[in-house]
Amino acid sequence: MRVVSICPSNTEILAYLDMTEVLVGVDNYSDWPAMVETLPKVGPDLSIDMDKVEALQPDLILASLSVPGMEKNIEGLEERKLPYIILNPNTLHEIAEDIRKVGEAIGIKEEANRKAELFLKEIESLRIKAENKREKLRLYWEWWPKPIFTPGSVNWLTEISQLAGAENIFATEKVASFKTDWDEVKRRNPDHICMVWVGVKEEKMKPELVINRPGWKNMKAIQEGNIHVLEESLYCRPSPRLLEGLRKLVDII
Repeated sequence: MRVVSICPSNTEILAYLDMTEVLVGVDNYSDWPAMVETLPKVGPDLSIDMDKVEALQPDLILASLSVPGMEKNIEGLEERKLPYIILNPNTLHEIAEDIRKVGEAIGIKEEANRKAELFLKEIESLRIKAENKREKLRLYWEWWPKPIFTPGSVNWLTEISQLAGAENIFATEKVASFKTDWDEVKRRNPDHICMVWVGVKEEKMKPELVINRPGWKNMKAIQEGNIHVLEESLYCRPSPRLLEGLRKLVDII
């Protein structure tokens, strides 16, 4: 089977299923596992080159709607009548369902069900550990600095926070992504600040830009030195690698 993945999280689900051998092309941002670097690239995930996709003669394309703007990729696939499925999870349980969905689409339904159950069992094990923690540290996740975007309750990072024995300070907002401002973050006064700017490598994220915002030096997280530059690839992609990010987060906080 010939599969093209046009979103990094989709590529990582295939890797979780140990089925990267079916990949014949990926988007430019797919960077894990390392073997995908050797595959043909079909463009950035928000502007996929459909000529390159079609030239790879895929039996299946793993598309996504996890980022606003990806809709035009779906339009391009429809126009060319290319075979595809769409993944668009917001929660860890929805990621498990997508593991099953991809497995069925590539003909390994039984193995995919087994892997999905393993994923869910690990989540449950982590949940039990988190419930035993008495103190619930309050986390502020920053997806984008200006304007500020942060995950709301309908997002995996709220679950990841809970599984780490903490809470997302914007879990009060019933959306996947919430636009806020510096004053509101300051008012909520988190214990930890987690910088995970989407599409930005860690070395390009500058904590001093956050620290120097008006009034932020009085925030608990900054006064206690709890500002963390994290790998956005482990927190901003809806894939099984979120659990790797979770384990790192537990160690950090």
